[in-house]
Amino acid sequence: MSEGSFVFDWPCPALPVQGEQRRFKVRRIFCVGRNYAAHAREMGHNPDREPPFFFMKPADAIVVEPQSVPYPPATADLHHEVELAVALGAELRDAGPKAAAEAIYGHAVAIDLTRRDLQGEAKKLGRPWEVGKAFEASCPCGAIHRGQPPAHGRIRLSVNGEPRQDGDLAQLIWSVPEVLARASKVFTLKPGDIVLTGTPAGVGPLQAGDDVDADIEGVGSLRFQIRKTG
Repeated sequence: MSEGSFVFDWPCPALPVQGEQRRFKVRRIFCVGRNYAAHAREMGHNPDREPPFFFMKPADAIVVEPQSVPYPPATADLHHEVELAVALGAELRDAGPKAAAEAIYGHAVAIDLTRRDLQGEAKKLGRPWEVGKAFEASCPCGAIHRGQPPAHGRIRLSVNGEPRQDGDLAQLIWSVPEVLARASKVFTLKPGDIVLTGTPAGVGPLQAGDDVDADIEGVGSLRFQIRKTG
């Protein structure tokens, strides 16, 4: 390959901001695991306020307000996880919950798509989860709404009109400011970072052709179809 054929620049993933011309450039995506008690139980864990743990997706996992999302390769068990996403507008390092809340730029509806079979195999072998979580188009996301996210409100997801996930933001084991504060003790969070705050019980499989409908009360909605590829 000749030097002239290399590409040294690429578009930065960016989410629309509701009511504004500007867009929110996504730097990194952090996700917190098992932050709803019922979901922790359905995954076989004790939800008694164990310290939150984090994993990451690349920024280009973002799919901006999609009409459709491709069914990913190498899996036969793709799962949905609807989540409140929080966008940061200021740097956070070793912060407390109050400072963490003040760093919030806005919030959105997002879905953490998971290749559950690959994640499960990685867990059995004691390996990292990236193959199950950090693949292309694994984070469909709606527009950013400015300001603080609600502390309570219904969060739900249906597939082909059938209810799957149905919870309330008030059921978070660790609140949004607590999640951000904890994350800031192990990472330096930066403007442009997105943090997914956990999913309620009811995660389940998706097939090509399925219609996904997710919404969070007071935040917004996200609707798309899983499309067949290959």
